[in-house]
Amino acid sequence: MRRISTWLLTVPLFCMLSSSFADDHKASKTKTQPSATKPGLDGFDDFVAQALKDWKVPGVAVAVVQGDKVILLKGYGYRDAEKQLPVTPNTLFAIGSITKSFTVSTLGMEMDEGKVDWDQPVREYLPTFKMYDPVLTDQMVVRDLITHRSGLPRHDLVWYSSDFPREDLIQRLQFLEPNKPLRSRFQYNNLMFMTAGYITGQLNGKNWEDTIRERVLTPLGMNGTTFSVKDSQNAPDFAQPYRKGFDVKSEVKRIPFDQQCPDRCAIGPAGEINSNVADMSRYLLFHLNKGKLEGKVLLSSNNAVQMQTPQMVIQGAPDYKEESETSYGMGFFISAYRGHKNVGHGGNLDGFSAALAFLPDDGIGVVVLSNLDGTALPQAIVYNVFDRLLGLDQVPWSQRYLEQEVKAKASMQEAKNKGYTPHKMGTHPSHDLKDYVGDYGNSGYGVVSIAEDGAGFKMTVNRITRRVEHLHYDVFQVPEDPFDEFARAKVMFLSDANGDISSLSLPLETNVKDILFTRLPEQQLTDRKFVEAFTGQWEIPGSPTPLTISLRGDHTLVASNPGEPDVELIPKRGTTFDMKGQNGVTIEFKQDASGKVNEAALDDNGTAVVLKRK
Repeated sequence: MRRISTWLLTVPLFCMLSSSFADDHKASKTKTQPSATKPGLDGFDDFVAQALKDWKVPGVAVAVVQGDKVILLKGYGYRDAEKQLPVTPNTLFAIGSITKSFTVSTLGMEMDEGKVDWDQPVREYLPTFKMYDPVLTDQMVVRDLITHRSGLPRHDLVWYSSDFPREDLIQRLQFLEPNKPLRSRFQYNNLMFMTAGYITGQLNGKNWEDTIRERVLTPLGMNGTTFSVKDSQNAPDFAQPYRKGFDVKSEVKRIPFDQQCPDRCAIGPAGEINSNVADMSRYLLFHLNKGKLEGKVLLSSNNAVQMQTPQMVIQGAPDYKEESETSYGMGFFISAYRGHKNVGHGGNLDGFSAALAFLPDDGIGVVVLSNLDGTALPQAIVYNVFDRLLGLDQVPWSQRYLEQEVKAKASMQEAKNKGYTPHKMGTHPSHDLKDYVGDYGNSGYGVVSIAEDGAGFKMTVNRITRRVEHLHYDVFQVPEDPFDEFARAKVMFLSDANGDISSLSLPLETNVKDILFTRLPEQQLTDRKFVEAFTGQWEIPGSPTPLTISLRGDHTLVASNPGEPDVELIPKRGTTFDMKGQNGVTIEFKQDASGKVNEAALDDNGTAVVLKRK
């Protein structure tokens, strides 16, 4: 499936496949807000106005702090483009993965109180914690959860748009395949941060949301900050979400609010806070001052510094000479910008992009919130502020990033025009469409439902439903749509040795093999009234002793032979059951025209006999 590159930004850079506003969009300047006339910020308003136009971003809010003071709090453009409602310092935006540092800050406060230790095993605080690998389960410590070094790739489609509660997602970790040894490689992972957030709540005797409000938001005076888009929409001043098409046209349209969970979200500790720059400026000062604000210490300087200290190297060279190699601290990325230590994090949620960054040795910090997902504009604005306040020549970051986006989209279009995308012409599905319909399950990812829809299907993963159309052979694909991050996602159906559609696979995580979903039995096979018709004694050819099929519990069928262990019948499909523990052995009960069941076929890996009801 298409990588969700616009979801919870992994580095404080940008997503090439972003979105923008209408070509004739004019960035508004809120008349009630003063111009940015602080020393070093002359001309900044004009820069932002032009950048909004170039990127076609509806609106941004910017906070700049220097020393112990907030020197700029301002909104630019529109929080609602259709109604032309201006952005203000109090406009609420989703901050995405900037949330991660809130989770770590709270853990640090709990460590200051002796409730947790960064380097103690996770199971000491969460006894039910279990990973795919038992060695990994035993060796993983709390610090590993918040430094992206667990060995587990993203596996984001486990939680994205799912109804699984936080506890359920943690239990599903044991079914998610890692691809690297512990602490061997940086791999961004939201599920690990969710687990860390769950621990913060457990240590505090509350949930993560109440713990964050009690330990961070209330003490810092961040009274406008919320934990869900539902709460944000109840506020008087909130931004609407927008997306730019992933094609070269780059048109922009409003999208629904956070489709993956409109209310409190299980993945919340990794990226669900909504805030405004008035509140976020206080959060910036808190971290610039190493855990204190206005003389009040909330987090020890030791743990504040640990958050800003490299814990895990990130592979790869910087794209530009002004940047250095990047490491990850605890909730923050750490690098150098033009020779100055740079600490920060990006954020990206459906319809929103954000960037927070500060230069701790220079006392400068910036927060930029925007209502367009996947855009690099927040990072470009951050770097522009750094250049201005450091007294350096201004690097044309906005133009650089925009040129990269344009080139990437043009290359994608060229590949499409030249037919470089794989497609085998003149092929057909191996079965009638009705044979593919059903539910398919995976212990980690849950259920994928396939329903017939004309010449194709409707595929539902969690709460995401998309039409899929035939591509080639038994592969189907989500149709092209410039605004759909799941466009061109492929689903492949697989047959068993009997020629039946038995499973499907989806490339939900690029760093491991495709995720396999096994076909689930129809509900009728767990209906007591339905399966009771199969009970009784059945004659086995050549044997004087009949096979007895009986009911155990509400709906479980069991096959019994005198002197042999009972064998449970596992529902498969239709009226067919697998013999538990006997690979390739099935029994299919045959219904006659009147619906009565007087015959069955016992198949042992292709050799079948007929059983008659006695």
